[in-house]
Amino acid sequence: MRAQDFRTLLAVGALLTAGAAMAEPDGEAVYGRCLACHALRYDRVGPRHCGLAGRPAGSVPGFSYSAAMRSAGIVWQADTLDRFLAAPGTMVPGTTMTYAGIADPAERAALIDWLLAPAQAACR
Repeated sequence: MRAQDFRTLLAVGALLTAGAAMAEPDGEAVYGRCLACHALRYDRVGPRHCGLAGRPAGSVPGFSYSAAMRSAGIVWQADTLDRFLAAPGTMVPGTTMTYAGIADPAERAALIDWLLAPAQAACR
């Protein structure tokens, strides 16, 4: 292999590595989209997310949920959050959450990892 070819190969590898690192979603940054309606520690238009892991849907005391969410029979964990965040209205028809969802599976995964992280249980 010629030196020029080797340098080109190294440069392409570096660009691919940098691109992959830049493409890795940050769950906390994705959560920024949720802040219009939700917070970790307190209810807003939507219920708080503190203690989300293992909590039945529609169960935050004092929050006024839709009948659809109260009767959904969902327990929030990675797989149910993934399905819900992909298409809230499809998973829970009649929910009052009007957000269309997060189409990118990598962004959903990063958000779910962040929401369910052990540090989140203490609500940062």
